[in-house]
Amino acid sequence: MITELLDKIDSVMYYPVLIIVMSLAGIYFTALTRGVQLRLFPESLRLLKEPPEDKKNVSSLQAMLVSTASRVGTGNIIGVSTAICLGGPGACFWMWVMCIIGASSAFVESTLAQIYKRKNADGECYGGPAYYIERALHAPHLAAVFCVFLIATYAVGFNLLCSYNLQSTFAAYSFYDKKITPLVIGGILALLTAYCLLGGGKRIVKITGLVVPIMGLAYVVISMIVIVVNIKNIPEMFAMIFKDAFDVKAIFSGIAGSCVIYGIKRGLYSNEAGVGSAPNASASAKVSHPVKQGLVQTLSVYIDTLLLCTATALMCLSSGVERSEDVSGAPYVQNAISTVFGKIGPTFITAAMVLFAFTTLLGNLYYVDNALIFLNKKKQPSKTFMRCFHIVCALIVMLGAVIPMNAAWAAADITMGGMTLINLPICMLLGKVAIDALKDYEKQKKEGKNPVFKAKDIGLNTEELDYWN
Repeated sequence: MITELLDKIDSVMYYPVLIIVMSLAGIYFTALTRGVQLRLFPESLRLLKEPPEDKKNVSSLQAMLVSTASRVGTGNIIGVSTAICLGGPGACFWMWVMCIIGASSAFVESTLAQIYKRKNADGECYGGPAYYIERALHAPHLAAVFCVFLIATYAVGFNLLCSYNLQSTFAAYSFYDKKITPLVIGGILALLTAYCLLGGGKRIVKITGLVVPIMGLAYVVISMIVIVVNIKNIPEMFAMIFKDAFDVKAIFSGIAGSCVIYGIKRGLYSNEAGVGSAPNASASAKVSHPVKQGLVQTLSVYIDTLLLCTATALMCLSSGVERSEDVSGAPYVQNAISTVFGKIGPTFITAAMVLFAFTTLLGNLYYVDNALIFLNKKKQPSKTFMRCFHIVCALIVMLGAVIPMNAAWAAADITMGGMTLINLPICMLLGKVAIDALKDYEKQKKEGKNPVFKAKDIGLNTEELDYWN
């Protein structure tokens, strides 16, 4: 009954509510910024190499890697597989569309996080949607509600799903026992997560900075090998994707389960553009102009969807293996990679999932710490509270390994949807601030300067700001 209720809430939330909000916001920001996510793509790449003003502070690259660690995860493998098996190949196309449109939302939310960020006694920066909701809209209660949704999403919903997705990859092995194996895997993952949390935010930055690039590159290389081996199937594969994406009759006969909805849901789960998570990491970067971090964050969305999600989709579809509800998730991907690598294929997917899940869990709880500080009147919660909280988080990770698949996906979709329904409308209300900052940035670039932001130059009340005043 609980699973059925979650499924019903999930369906209504995404169609028609979220599909309308996300599309309108993405198109609105793309139009106002004149396609900043595409127009300034070369500038985004250049900014990755720009060092922080102080080596003790977090750079744009480090902040992007933290947000990428949360974006890049089990959704890139299991989420894409589920979308294709349940929604059809056309889900890939709608993932791409929402990625490109949504990158503009990622730019705006991260730029706003930079503008309204705060500075602690040690000179370190922090912030996120809760802070720009509180400062710019003077709505502390709404900011607190957003934090509650963020904690529910990243400490509960996403971590339940992450743990489930990881243990599901072991179903391909002979030793797998439905009653025992998930619990053992959940317990090991919970212990590893709890251990790493003892190091705090700085350790998370270092771990993700090392693991994410290696993990992502290895997965893409293996995927490309499978695609190249099956290169003769590529034309037919793309024809299948586009035909299914525009099969109007099939879409509207059951839109809640169509490729459009699955593409949007799994794309949003994977890249989180507009959800309000990445701005928490973006605010920690020390840059001379907020727009710099906004531009860098668009790359994180592209890396997640256009690179990693696409690698999974094309590998699976080009392989020609059967897709159905029975193999949705890890089995579909493992079957696809086995066509080239044999028994080694499923093992590689399991190893990749372990790394994806590990970095996702760490990235998720980095965001949760930020929300807890906000709810605790901008103060770090006591060590006793944090130890207890981390124990609860570890237990949630263990629980996720043993719950049903539908319940895991629905819980993640609903909590994430709640965050998005708060964050995107707020970003639309505050969009002019980010647009003005972009104009100021481009003006200084044309003058040959390294852009430096001054809040008064775009008419902001410096009393509302803690950093740029």
